[in-house]
Amino acid sequence: MDAKDLLVETHDRLPELVESAVTGLSPEQLRQPPAPGSNTVGWLIWHLTRIQDSGVADLIGAEQVYLSGDWAGRFGLRADPGETGFAHTPEQVLAVRPEDGRALVEYHRAVAERTAAYLRGLRPADLDRVVDENWDPPVTAGVRLVSLLEDGLQHVGQAAYVRGFIERS
Repeated sequence: MDAKDLLVETHDRLPELVESAVTGLSPEQLRQPPAPGSNTVGWLIWHLTRIQDSGVADLIGAEQVYLSGDWAGRFGLRADPGETGFAHTPEQVLAVRPEDGRALVEYHRAVAERTAAYLRGLRPADLDRVVDENWDPPVTAGVRLVSLLEDGLQHVGQAAYVRGFIERS
């Protein structure tokens, strides 16, 4: 198995994890923090998808999926390409109001499909392309992809944990 295959295999696990984290939760449960100031299931899934969407769009030089259609509106937000959830305050977390779990799953699926197509077309040299020289060492496409996957896996795990907390409380 080569590096591309590992990236594809890891990425292909995210959509099912996202779906299991939100399916069956009411809109109120998606918006419920487990404690004051904590992230909600809806925010966590929205955020991990925004990060992947923004990161992959940057890698392929394309517009973010979020800016097509009414994705932002389905979360009670306006379409802002720079809004990914980084450094959100508790108030901003609560402002992400998914209409339902389907909105989260469908947005994630649209982003995941584009990401999968990009990953399947990678050549080994593509992973070594420098995409950000503001770091030492400079960030390559491969490192960026690992970061996106790491972020997604951490956040979907957090969402599953919060879901369990909400269901048991």
